[in-house]
Amino acid sequence: MKKLAIAAVVLSTIGGAQAAELGDTGTPIRLAINEWTGQHLTTQIAGQILEEAGYTVEYVTAGYMNMYQAMADGEIHAALEVWESNVSDQYYDQLEAGGVVEVSDLGLTAREGFVYPAHVAEICPGLPAWEALNDCAMQFATAETIPQGRLVDYPADWGTPGADRVAGLELPYRAVPAGSEGALIAELRASTERETPLLMVFWQPHWAVSAYDLTFVDLPAGTPECYEDPSWGVNPDATFDCDFLPSRIFKVAWSGFEEQWPAAYEILEAYQLATEDQQPMMGAVDVDGQSVEEVAAAYVEANSEEISAMIAAATE
Repeated sequence: MKKLAIAAVVLSTIGGAQAAELGDTGTPIRLAINEWTGQHLTTQIAGQILEEAGYTVEYVTAGYMNMYQAMADGEIHAALEVWESNVSDQYYDQLEAGGVVEVSDLGLTAREGFVYPAHVAEICPGLPAWEALNDCAMQFATAETIPQGRLVDYPADWGTPGADRVAGLELPYRAVPAGSEGALIAELRASTERETPLLMVFWQPHWAVSAYDLTFVDLPAGTPECYEDPSWGVNPDATFDCDFLPSRIFKVAWSGFEEQWPAAYEILEAYQLATEDQQPMMGAVDVDGQSVEEVAAAYVEANSEEISAMIAAATE
């Protein structure tokens, strides 16, 4: 297996913090598994690092938007890839109530927005300017949406960011939720192979951004005011008449995590993953057919010196 690039673990515990106790190694640490490949990799790498430190890890499938009550109840102990641009009110409720805590930033450089494959630029002249979408709606229409254009939105469990912006910008489109991340990729593949119109909500880091030569639509710049004040922006009567805010990606944990597993908490606090490392790993899983576990294991092996130093800083 090709050796993965070194970079992912920032040893922020070295030099300042004191070593912590391992804590309750007899109880498994339960990590949330959400609905996309990048999150699976982020979580599996963290789990393998914790196992090297002496912990037992379990992976729990959890809905991204509604996992925070289970976390506050101690049924799930941590989620390793939370996107600030698309997080539910349940998270903020539990954060305020003290059921969950923010651990630290993950380190990924993220962007979300409306995207289209390269060939679509010829179908809708004027792109990437968002105003061009008004004139091209019929080009994106399907039997399901005509006379409106079709915007493929995130799966319903991820929220409705596409529908929010269609309404805010008064675009003549209907946002249709995809069934899963795999369904989004299937849409990209079919559109590229057949050179058919496609407009969708997507994100980076993701291997498909480069594989399908995706371009982000230039929506009006996202600001906090756009999310909260209808009088702000191009539509004086609506919120979300703008692009996504630049997204911070961070880790959260059950509020009792640090007390029960002090060293594990320090390890997760220090754990970092770079975009340039995660994207090719996603490609190895989704395109090359490798398992998440083996791709994560190759990454951990390639970064063994940094990981060993991070574990030592937390435990010795």
